[in-house]
Amino acid sequence: MALNPKCVGTTYPPAQPYPVEPQAIRRFAEAVGDPAPVYTDPAAAQSLGHPDVLAPPTFPFIVVARAMEEVFRYEDIGFDPTYLIHGNQRFDYTRPVRAGDRLVTTLEITGAQTLRGRDVLGLRADLADADGSHVVTTHMTFVSLSAVEGGERDDDQRDDQR
Repeated sequence: MALNPKCVGTTYPPAQPYPVEPQAIRRFAEAVGDPAPVYTDPAAAQSLGHPDVLAPPTFPFIVVARAMEEVFRYEDIGFDPTYLIHGNQRFDYTRPVRAGDRLVTTLEITGAQTLRGRDVLGLRADLADADGSHVVTTHMTFVSLSAVEGGERDDDQRDDQR
């Protein structure tokens, strides 16, 4: 499969709304090891002026990952996600993600190139709430590695070791 540079600029239709639930926020905060009470205790969030618990800053990635599965196929752009490396990510917030949000994600391919034999895919994801107000934009870079780099050996390497 060859990465198709003509896919740059492609914007996909909005994904189905993602309901942000307090339990999902709590599990994510635990998974990333962030014990801040604002992620698990509504009273702590309310004391800071928020209506409910907030999500950790990198939580939108799980929303974006679901949207990626929904709106595009890697085969269509020629990108092999088998040995995917998450190369870079940046979040630009208008406001924090909160429990009760219903986030709608719109994805755009911002880059597609092959560098030193590795396919590099750039994506932009805009997340808006149910009212259409911007919440966060995330910019991501993914690198596709070969099976050899992902841990499998090709036949030539096996022969060299015999």
